[in-house]
Amino acid sequence: MSTRYPFTAVVGMDDLRLALLLNAVSPAVGGVLVRGEKGTAKSTAVRALADLLPEVAVVAGCRFSCDPAAPDARCPDGPHESGPGTARAARMVELPVGASEDRLVGALDIERALGEGVKAFEPGLLADAHRGILYVDEVNLLHDHLIDLLLDAAAMGSSYVEREGVSVRHAARFLLVGTMNPEEGELRPQLLDRFGLTVEVAASREPEQRVEVVRRRLAYDDDPAAFAARWADAEGALRERIVAARELLPSVVLGDAVLLQIAATCAAFEVDGMRADIVMARTATALAAWAGRTEVTSEDVRQAALLALPHRRRRNPFDAPGLDQDKLDETLEQFQDEDEGDDDPDPGPEGPGGGGGGVPPQGDSPESPAESPESPESSDAVEPPASPAPSGPGERAAVKAAEPFRTKMLSVPGLGEGAAGRRSRARTDHGRTTGSRRPQGALTKLHLTATVQAAAPHQRARGRSGRGLVVRRDDLRQATREGREGNLVLFVVDASGSMAARQRMSAVKGAVLSLLLDAYQRRDKVGLITFRGKEADLALPPTSSVDAAAARLESLPTGGRTPLAAGLLKAHDVLRVERLRDPARRPLLVVVTDGRATGGPEPVALGARAARLHAAEGTASVVVDCESGMVRLGLAGDLARELGGTAVTLDELRADSIAGLVKDATGTSRRAA
Repeated sequence: MSTRYPFTAVVGMDDLRLALLLNAVSPAVGGVLVRGEKGTAKSTAVRALADLLPEVAVVAGCRFSCDPAAPDARCPDGPHESGPGTARAARMVELPVGASEDRLVGALDIERALGEGVKAFEPGLLADAHRGILYVDEVNLLHDHLIDLLLDAAAMGSSYVEREGVSVRHAARFLLVGTMNPEEGELRPQLLDRFGLTVEVAASREPEQRVEVVRRRLAYDDDPAAFAARWADAEGALRERIVAARELLPSVVLGDAVLLQIAATCAAFEVDGMRADIVMARTATALAAWAGRTEVTSEDVRQAALLALPHRRRRNPFDAPGLDQDKLDETLEQFQDEDEGDDDPDPGPEGPGGGGGGVPPQGDSPESPAESPESPESSDAVEPPASPAPSGPGERAAVKAAEPFRTKMLSVPGLGEGAAGRRSRARTDHGRTTGSRRPQGALTKLHLTATVQAAAPHQRARGRSGRGLVVRRDDLRQATREGREGNLVLFVVDASGSMAARQRMSAVKGAVLSLLLDAYQRRDKVGLITFRGKEADLALPPTSSVDAAAARLESLPTGGRTPLAAGLLKAHDVLRVERLRDPARRPLLVVVTDGRATGGPEPVALGARAARLHAAEGTASVVVDCESGMVRLGLAGDLARELGGTAVTLDELRADSIAGLVKDATGTSRRAA
């Protein structure tokens, strides 16, 4: 087994280390979501925590890590007799992004269940992580149904596996830690809320701090065992402090005045539901225990709010997480316990806040390095180029987008097999059952009726004599299901001078922003191409970060001629590359323009030929017609016909519009004249 990087050797990142330690003291806090740019050692810090957790006593031979002092009465390996059990190190289990549902929750042996009537269950990662750490790197890239299963188990402390009338339940209490790079896409707000705490990490910009990071990393790479030995005493002291804080935790008093501050803070920041209040209370209690106190202070409440509320403040996907600390201080002061007076809390042995925000000293290293050594984390996200700025006398600065609205559903025709999402029809692992087939590989979703029908004609030949059905492997049938997939939505936005006329660009940006919000909710990848002047620019390569697309859109200037053909050809090149990278993800081309084409020889004919390239490849497309005024030329409708798609006006794009029914990318709906 390789030697992990020591937790106490992690440089800086005080909030991250404190959040992890608080969860080690009180797993009821609900886990940690770590957000940060690539290469900031998020994974290193999380993995290092495992070596600090105290050993756990388990029932010998139990695959579900039952506590011998209080074994689970419904454990699939039980019932267990009382006994001393055996001690082992707490586990840290990693959930890969590409894991299946069976790998996460476990799998039933369907053949034995049908043929023998026994619950033959193979535990999954949730069982392995019981009483330990479950770590999900790039949690924002997990499929929605896996995230739902994961967070439900974390909230309830147990996992249920039900399939075709056979059910298994086992305990699944673990410290949930997720890491993510926001550039690669966000978690849904309701899932963000299920993580107890969140922290933001970023690389230090101080040369001295970065030097210390490199120095420690090189020393670790040269001799991991010797480097770990240097920090062994600090690791041992921190481990003992965690044990002491756990023992003190039941004695910590959470007074009524403190509870009032917690409730007032959550109300002041308008967080939804009551989970934030509960998490803050548990976090403040853990902070007091970590500082060696038996009473929660206002400073504990403040620190708890900074860790528990920022990710619950997001009112829509494009709101940056954060907390107004001045408002927080005013709220806490308003509801300050009169008995505490105006005096500051006792700073305690770990610094300001009575140790609430204190983290262990880092030995003989410089005091303020702000990141831990780690090689840059791999990422598929491509750093997008900056949006072009006005560069000519006819160009105008960027204008603000109009208020976004709920859009009608635009989808790709046919039946796909792409990543799970909420836009177009697709064959998926989850959804309504539409038929059956022979399983290819491991059986995951049994079609019971089809299996019985396949096995029934052979019962006499197989010598069936009892009530049980004699089932062979060849009889098993996999259920085929239909659900929804996420698509690649590639926006091609006209930013020319004609779009800037009559203050039209504000409405156009509002429409694109609305479509981006829709793409976020439907779990799409998005890309953004703009064209103006003489060329087209790839403002944002295809990515899961809808926030990045919205930021590029906001800073988009306008002006110049309308190189429509250049925009469509750039889109053709982008889609060609994306088909090679991810052939299962079907594209939806959304062209936002008034249909005009100017500049160069025969611009209209060139635009039409470029559009026919997309039509020849069967790319689903929608043209958002931005033409306005009393006299309309209908050029956007002509473009839609060349693309083989459909055209909608800005008004028809609204979900509450009465101008037409929901428009599909099939082109079967009414096209613009």
